[in-house]
Amino acid sequence: MEKAKGTIEASKEESEIVSKLDVHPHRPNLDFSFYEDFTLRGIRVDRVQPQLVVCSFKVPPRLTDRNGNLASGAIANLVDELGAVVIYREGLPMNVSVTMSISYVSTAKVDDELEVTSRLLGRKGSVFGTTVVLKNKATGETIAEGRHTLFSKHGSKI
Repeated sequence: MEKAKGTIEASKEESEIVSKLDVHPHRPNLDFSFYEDFTLRGIRVDRVQPQLVVCSFKVPPRLTDRNGNLASGAIANLVDELGAVVIYREGLPMNVSVTMSISYVSTAKVDDELEVTSRLLGRKGSVFGTTVVLKNKATGETIAEGRHTLFSKHGSKI
């Protein structure tokens, strides 16, 4: 039990870093929340096609774990955010995640250049299925692959 507690307990250095974070109130639909800005800053959109979005970014230190690898939570957040991007429509209500399944295949280190491909798998009524694949651009190695189911209640056509 003590070993588990030590693994999840923040070190003094980590606590100091968190205490220095500057978090501003979020204005929905006007700017990014702290959460979105923290994880999505630095992502470049390389290509947008119907049902497909390809992005790239260098792994920043803020998204790594204690071993210097891209954190599994950061990967989960990327699957969540970029899985939703392929069904996003301006002016329509926010999409809600229903399920996510992620296979963590390999690791990525700080400054590794990653390519993230998000693709719409299909739609049944208000439920959408997407897939998100993170790959190391230099080696082509898959870092993670996620499947994401979302609910989006689009407005009536009446």
